[in-house]
Amino acid sequence: APAVRSIRPYPTSQQYLYAMKEDLAEWLKELYDLDIGVGTFVEVLETGAVLCSHANNITQVAGEFSRTYPDLARHLRLPTAGVTCNLTAQPGTFQARDNVSNFIQWCRKEMDIKDVLMFETEDLVLRKNEKNFVLCLLELARRASRFGMRAPTLVQHLVSRCTCPVQFPMVKISEGKYRVGDSDTLIFVRILREHVMVRVGGGWDTLEHYLDKHDPCRCTSLSHKQARIPQQQVQHEVWLCSASKSPTRGPQPTLLVSRSQSPLPPVTW
Repeated sequence: APAVRSIRPYPTSQQYLYAMKEDLAEWLKELYDLDIGVGTFVEVLETGAVLCSHANNITQVAGEFSRTYPDLARHLRLPTAGVTCNLTAQPGTFQARDNVSNFIQWCRKEMDIKDVLMFETEDLVLRKNEKNFVLCLLELARRASRFGMRAPTLVQHLVSRCTCPVQFPMVKISEGKYRVGDSDTLIFVRILREHVMVRVGGGWDTLEHYLDKHDPCRCTSLSHKQARIPQQQVQHEVWLCSASKSPTRGPQPTLLVSRSQSPLPPVTW
C-alpha cells in the first residue's frame, strides 16, 4: 500500500462503513490467515462458519484469561460456552442461516450484546443491513479485548500539521479530542485504518469535509461571509502518512491537512 493515501474518493455517506469494513477485514485476515478484504468482506462471512469459529476462539481466550487472572475474571462477564457450527455450509442455505443464528444467540447470551447493536440473520445472509452486522462485530471486538482478545485498530495517536496561510486553530485536548476554531467546540477524531473520521451529531464525517464546512475560509455561513473579503475558494485535503517506529510506542501516524492555495511552510498544531 502507498505511504500516503487520500480519503477523498469515498462518498461521505458510505465512507465510515467502508472504513469499518476495511478495518475488520484486515483484523480478521491477521487473526485467522483468511483471504478477506473490504471487497469480499460479506462473501467470506455470510455462511457463518468464520463467525462461529471466531466465537469459539473468543470463548477459548476467555477461559485462558479466567485461569490466568482469576481475580480480574470475577469482575468481567466472560463467555463460557461455544457455538455449534457447520463448517461446510454454503452461502444462502439453511445451514448458513443456522450458523449465523447460532452466532447471534451466542453474542446475546454469552457476550451480553444489546439488541441496539445486534443484527438479524437475513441482514447478513441476504445483505439487508450491513451496517448493523459491522457494528455488532466491532462491539464484540471491544468487549473481547477486555480479556485479552486482539482488537481492530480503531484509535491512533495523532500528530498533525496544517499549511493554511491563516491557521484555523485545532488544539489537542486529550487523546482523540480536539478544540476547533475560535469557539469552545470539541470534536472527537478517530483513525480507521487510512480514514480520518470526526464524530458529528449521531454519525461520522471525514475530517476534510468537516474543515471544509467550518473553516471560515471555506464555509458559506452569513456570519463568515460578512467577516471576510472575497477570495479564491479553497478545499482541504487530508492525508494519513506512515511514520518511522518509535522505540517505545511503535509506528506513529502523521495527519496532514492542507489547503489548495497554502504557500507557507507547515505549522505544527
